[in-house]
Amino acid sequence: MNRAVQIAMAEVGETADSLAAQVGVDPKTVARWVSQDRVPQTRHRAHVAEILKRDMEDLWPDAQRRREPAWFRPWTEIEREAAGLRWYESAVLPGLLQTEEYARAVLSSGPLVADVEHHIGTRLQRQAAVFDRPRPPLSVFVIDEAALRRGDPKVMGPQLDHLVALAERPNVMVHVLPLDAGLHPGQAGPFVIATTADGDDVGYLDDQAAGRITNDVAPLWAVWDTVRSVALPRNQTIGFLRARSWLT
Repeated sequence: MNRAVQIAMAEVGETADSLAAQVGVDPKTVARWVSQDRVPQTRHRAHVAEILKRDMEDLWPDAQRRREPAWFRPWTEIEREAAGLRWYESAVLPGLLQTEEYARAVLSSGPLVADVEHHIGTRLQRQAAVFDRPRPPLSVFVIDEAALRRGDPKVMGPQLDHLVALAERPNVMVHVLPLDAGLHPGQAGPFVIATTADGDDVGYLDDQAAGRITNDVAPLWAVWDTVRSVALPRNQTIGFLRARSWLT
């Protein structure tokens, strides 16, 4: 329970519904900020603090506390400062592109199920740190079509809307790798290539236990060039996502 937010809302006469309408989120999200002590995304924290006439630090004193698993922290530092990101995913949507409900569904199906809400907050903070900074990186995502077909249609509908909105940003490019492309080297697993401000490339690979950072990115570039070449162009991808003919 976030008593500071609860008290501030009561003092200015705001409810979950009224606050949600002003901030542009679902009332259930505001309710979680109070009842589950969830930390809003950076842009929402500033807006809420203004509405409630409080300092952000008073409402969320621990917002800057490092919440990522220790093994993942070095990568988030690279991610936050990267000048460019190239991300390939084969089974689920990239974490930076996930809605709150989709992230909840994904995290609830894996080893982090015991602390899902905590990790959802961390994931949303990562998104804000990458996309909401003054100069966001050029981010290119290649997503296997199989990932789009996996999930509850009630969750996937809003997720696809969110994906289209992100894909239309000038600094974000999303490409679907269609099933009819056949077999390809990306099936060996997902990866990310980050280009630092100094022009160096760093890779990230995930597995069942943890992730690892690698400076040996030449093999990743070879796979990236292949999957990118057989993926749909940007405009066709947006059209494909809007059509969503596979949802029932």
